[in-house]
Amino acid sequence: MEKKERGVIFNMERIDVRGLSCPLPVVEVRKKLMAANEGVFEVLGDTGAAKDNIIRLATNMGWKIEYKEKDEEFVIYLSKKEIKEKL
Repeated sequence: MEKKERGVIFNMERIDVRGLSCPLPVVEVRKKLMAANEGVFEVLGDTGAAKDNIIRLATNMGWKIEYKEKDEEFVIYLSKKEIKEKL
């Protein structure tokens, strides 16, 4: 899947946590974010608690967050680019 942001297309990995009970949505997202360190993810979910907890987790880990809600479901886009220092 791809996401276009400011004219740049990113490869995006989907994390589907719909139907999972707490704390599994946050556990699944955390595993992916810890393994990646950077990238773009699309998280699909269906509970308010999962949405709030995933947003809190990603914020604390330094990820940029965008989200949309429709009825009971949500989509959260998480993105982070590792900054490499020049010596």
